[in-house]
Amino acid sequence: MEFASNLKVAWSAALHIEKPPSLLPLDKLRTTALSRALLQPLDRVNVLGDDEQYGHTGCVNALSWANNGELLLSGGDDTTVRIWRIDNSNSEQEYPFVSRFVINTGHRANIFNNHMMPHSSRIVTAAGDKQVRVFDIGSILSTAPDGVETQYSPRQANVRILRCHEDRVKRIVTEDSPDLFLSVGEDGTVRQHDLRTPHNCRNGHCPAPLMKVSHELSTLSLSSLTPYQFIVAGQSPYGYLFDRRQYGPLLEEQWGMVPRVGEQLTTCVRRFGRPPKVEGETNQRSDHITGARISEVNGHELSDDVLAYNGDGVYLFSALDNPKDKDNLNSAISSIVPRNSSPSTEVMGTGKTCSDGVPEHRPCTSQTHINDAVLSSQRHGEDNTDDSEPEEDQDEEAFLEFDDIAGIDESCCEPGVPIIMPRRRYVGARNVATIKDVNFLGPDDEWVSSGSDDGNFFIWSKKNGVLHGIYEGDSSVVNVVEGHPYLPLIAVSGIDTTVKLFAPSSQTSSFSRLSNAKQIIDENARRSRTRVARYNFAALLAEARAAMGAEANIPDCTSQ
Repeated sequence: MEFASNLKVAWSAALHIEKPPSLLPLDKLRTTALSRALLQPLDRVNVLGDDEQYGHTGCVNALSWANNGELLLSGGDDTTVRIWRIDNSNSEQEYPFVSRFVINTGHRANIFNNHMMPHSSRIVTAAGDKQVRVFDIGSILSTAPDGVETQYSPRQANVRILRCHEDRVKRIVTEDSPDLFLSVGEDGTVRQHDLRTPHNCRNGHCPAPLMKVSHELSTLSLSSLTPYQFIVAGQSPYGYLFDRRQYGPLLEEQWGMVPRVGEQLTTCVRRFGRPPKVEGETNQRSDHITGARISEVNGHELSDDVLAYNGDGVYLFSALDNPKDKDNLNSAISSIVPRNSSPSTEVMGTGKTCSDGVPEHRPCTSQTHINDAVLSSQRHGEDNTDDSEPEEDQDEEAFLEFDDIAGIDESCCEPGVPIIMPRRRYVGARNVATIKDVNFLGPDDEWVSSGSDDGNFFIWSKKNGVLHGIYEGDSSVVNVVEGHPYLPLIAVSGIDTTVKLFAPSSQTSSFSRLSNAKQIIDENARRSRTRVARYNFAALLAEARAAMGAEANIPDCTSQ
């Protein structure tokens, strides 16, 4: 079965466009169809692996699409990378991806990230053994027999090992090159690797890092629209935007900052932070950001997933917004960052105090968002027809406003760099037990998605924060959500040894949990208040095993 045959839902939705399809460019037609398809409820269409003899034998921490969506790469605690490809001989199952190749990477700790380099057949992995490994599978793809899963050793896959980091390596970001990529590690560094210039890591000849901070880093992102900028975050209350086009006082002055003495390979030009804890607020908070993603459509939009034990959620930022800097270092408008139009409304804001006692400059965390979840459920949960206009045409865009940042601790890193407050906040998911990523979905990045400790993944409208979907993606925890580059297809993984595929369905979704949104959100908010030091991860796995039955074989995943 060809990929195009799986677009039937998308093309059916495209019939509602005003212009005849023949008058639209193919790319525009495809974008419109995919956007409308993702308005439909999703359902599980395939499970990759079987928890026994086929697939991964440990938690799946890494997912990435490659070769324009022809391949799906998965990696995890079993230190293997599996390459899944469509089985064209299977005409009965929708999206029949099967494991064709298995690379035994040789990592001595669990894999956190894997990507295929653009314009090449190289695969890069990052793992907890402080190593980055590079494999070239060009000969594998061309010589492997069809219909058979073939395993390859590190030597057979032409491994190359980079030992530049001094602690666990968490994320890899590819650039528009078959030779260049970035990596971030818990040693607080971001490094650029150029495969054209080999060096000996053991002799201390590694190139200098692009940047280094004094705390752990766990996430990294850049956009192809602004490849000279990247955002990093980790065990700190801020995400940090670095600009590597040039360095020194000139760049700082262009961003409206007070020039500092000294030269760096990159310059931190903005910090992204949430509002401070309000006096009297009893919820526990952790200054730890677990995921960051820069939009591929609007390069100035940064979506940070904040690890918050008090029920905090995902925040949306824009680098074009004016900073709120309590030292007034940015009194003038930047010469290279034009000002956005002033926000007109708050998210679900009424100018009143929320029922939980949080003042109006802090987003409500309870009933308001639950009501909107139920509203979204009524719109999309059970009705699979789409006679209405897309949701972004129905709802006005809403913004958060934060005028007071007093109380935020700036001493941890980059003091004096202007701070940008979030535009929007997305709540409902629980992010306590593991390191979760955050992602945009849709051809125009119109949706925001994140996994949750309750085994679900959540999808919100980026424009207004309305909860669009809650889907069961794992028996215990969802960590990764990755959308296909051009099909209405989403890959999800977490604690289970399997990868789940979701797509729009013409039938009632068996895995939608939006009808129970209020109960799920209330329970997540309650359990998010648990201190991370007291969170019993073993108990979480025990609950998952009990839910799946006595015969369930769920691995004891190592710490993320």
